[in-house]
Amino acid sequence: MGPFDDEMTDKWIEEFLFPEKSLESSGRYPIDFDYVHKELAKPNVTLSLLHYEYEIECRAHKKIPYSYRSFVRHYSAYANKHKATLRIRRKPGEIMEVDWAGSTTFIIDRDTGEKVKAYVFVATLPCSQLSYAEASLSMDLSAWITCHNHAYTYFGGSTQIVVPDNLKTGVTKNTSRELVLNPTYREMVEHYGTVIMPARVSAPKDKSSVEGSVGVISTWIIAALRHSHCFSIDELNREVQTKLEEFNQRPFTRKDGSRFTAFEQEERFALSPLPDSFYKFSTWRTAKVRPDYHISVDSMFYSVPYEYINRQVEVRLTEQLIEIYFNHMRIASHKRMNGRFGQLSTQHDHMPDNHRLYIDQTPANAAKEWVEEVGPNTLKVTDFLLDTTQLYFAIGLWFLRNVSER
Repeated sequence: MGPFDDEMTDKWIEEFLFPEKSLESSGRYPIDFDYVHKELAKPNVTLSLLHYEYEIECRAHKKIPYSYRSFVRHYSAYANKHKATLRIRRKPGEIMEVDWAGSTTFIIDRDTGEKVKAYVFVATLPCSQLSYAEASLSMDLSAWITCHNHAYTYFGGSTQIVVPDNLKTGVTKNTSRELVLNPTYREMVEHYGTVIMPARVSAPKDKSSVEGSVGVISTWIIAALRHSHCFSIDELNREVQTKLEEFNQRPFTRKDGSRFTAFEQEERFALSPLPDSFYKFSTWRTAKVRPDYHISVDSMFYSVPYEYINRQVEVRLTEQLIEIYFNHMRIASHKRMNGRFGQLSTQHDHMPDNHRLYIDQTPANAAKEWVEEVGPNTLKVTDFLLDTTQLYFAIGLWFLRNVSER
């Protein structure tokens, strides 16, 4: 042990060895630990700020304050003994850390009996240490987003910040000068009202909680399931959820409670409410507008305003919808088409004036414009004749089709 510094007086040593006794007899202004603990849950509130305010209060009452070091130590002793969480480093509801576990598990193919690798996603709330785990057959973007959706549902709310590893599925580029996120991942966290703060490259301390949870979950879930024989990913995830509940309910070694009770008592209140629905998975592409003012997506053709011919646009694809953006502004949207290749979805407003005129100026429309000038009764007769003609034309097509099939 090195030499004592100037603050390590006999009084300081007594406080260090017998904190409860020294607090009662020190004669210094008492610390309201309940107040300190509650204030530390608020954004941007730190122990140094609370100690500064405590010193001001001491001067107002003409009392001797505790030093900052003693203030921190006494709070730590109080929180470790009486509270589920220690809020010096992590605030409740502030961060969710996410990662894929290094170890894998498996399911068994019913037909071949072969083991199929399954990957385990882990999310952790550093303040309470509550964790979520889910097995997936891939580590692609769709699985990454799905696991996030399920993690938010499990926790019952979202945090202010998400800290992922620098996975290519979520983070395209992360340097000291530039951060480029996968647009789908960025869109997902915006849906949940949070932001992404990726761990720095070669800085494991940025994700120490989830790294620790990954190691423990690898033992208590992945290793514990090594003898299980699951034949589908749903069956495996039922086993994972059972082990996860056991893991979160396990009592802490050095203090009362468990991860679950710490979350219920100290962190759930700080989570932001979830939106009414899951984030719906989308993908993004780029496309060039063709001379016919359409873009090609999966061999289907969708129109955009003709002014964007030869422009590069961004395309957002969901299961039901196609949205087209130029300079982050949406310029067109279409219902996504399925079925045979080569279908066109063309909106009338996207056409140049001469194209609209050509489409609109059919013989029937020309006739109606002329008879409107004659009078309303003539228009009624014309409508009747056109409708009748269309009816007989449809009957003729049906007759020809049936005759040809015979």
